[in-house]
Amino acid sequence: MPTNRAARLLAAGAALTALTLLSACGSGADHSGRSARGSTAPARPQAPRQQVDVLPGMPPVVDPKDIYAADRPNLLSPVVKGFPSRVYVPNTNSDTVTVIDPRTYKVIETIPVGRQPQHVVPSWDMKTLWVNNDLGNSLTPIDPRTGKAGDPVPVHDPYNLYFTPDGRYAVVMASMDRQLVFRDAHTMKIVKTVPVSCHGVNHADFSVDGKYFIVSCEFSGELLKVDTARMKVVGQQKLPYHGAMPQDVKIAPDGSRYYIADMVANGLWILNGNTFEKPEFLATGKGAHGLYISRDSREMYISNRGEGTISIFDFTRNRLTKKWRLPGGGSPDMGGVSADGKVLWLSGRYNSEVYAIDTRTGAQLARIRVGSGPHGLAVYPQPGRYSLGHTGIFR
Repeated sequence: MPTNRAARLLAAGAALTALTLLSACGSGADHSGRSARGSTAPARPQAPRQQVDVLPGMPPVVDPKDIYAADRPNLLSPVVKGFPSRVYVPNTNSDTVTVIDPRTYKVIETIPVGRQPQHVVPSWDMKTLWVNNDLGNSLTPIDPRTGKAGDPVPVHDPYNLYFTPDGRYAVVMASMDRQLVFRDAHTMKIVKTVPVSCHGVNHADFSVDGKYFIVSCEFSGELLKVDTARMKVVGQQKLPYHGAMPQDVKIAPDGSRYYIADMVANGLWILNGNTFEKPEFLATGKGAHGLYISRDSREMYISNRGEGTISIFDFTRNRLTKKWRLPGGGSPDMGGVSADGKVLWLSGRYNSEVYAIDTRTGAQLARIRVGSGPHGLAVYPQPGRYSLGHTGIFR
């Protein structure tokens, strides 16, 4: 039987789903039926959608055939609609967060934080941005409504941060500690520590039903499969490439496979998460690192950090279709897509800069100077009902 808290979350999720479906009729598309990023939006199913047996307490799945259906252009939750649009850039070597106004491409503030901030992570309820101060062993909260930073919360080795789909737990990727640490999503108090035998737990993404998630281990070239409810590693495999260094993880819109960027193998591992069998490989470019889904769920942007390019993978064609090159080169790393879907924002890890890229043409719109070692920047707010963490994985 679900707890009272789980029942409330389910009820809230159902209400948000209804709001999402109603709002979708008038957001992000013009009268020609084309999405804000310029490609034809997928047809909305008319028949009742198949129900998914989800993790208890998790909001219902809007569309099992497209888990990003709640992320359509400008389809903002009422929780975030009053938040100013900003780009938050953690500078790992400067111990700061640079704040950019995306309308003017200007830096408007620099916020001092803890030592070696790695990622800016939206909380599950989307009310807080957490700055992961890895070597500072703390999380700095930023109020996205005001842009003000609060007092840091002690958390050991917070290289990256995720949230379980039911909103109960934060999952800290404690890379150097070789642990997955489940904490209360609000207080950040430890609930369970899960030691792992791989080295460098890094990025993750959850299954459609939220019952498991796939984790990359960058320093040992391995993948983990973790049972969400049991907080237990249930699968582990070594990638079949010498020196493999897996990075970002994203699930396909239909949930059929996971894509894992590998900056040494220079491409994507394509994994069936359910069977967890040996993955296939697709070359994309040198230093493949970040993975981001377009607002119409048709394409995935792949940042190739080692060659200053972005590869485009088309889900409907199941292949790479384009490659954009940054003028003058660069080191595109982590980031996110604007709320309207028109701009891809990426940090330039080794160039102390941030890139704004037109998602219609691949043209560079701006190159903005920031602090040293910019990494997991967050574009905020973004569409969606709740956040699974990292720089913004929304459902």
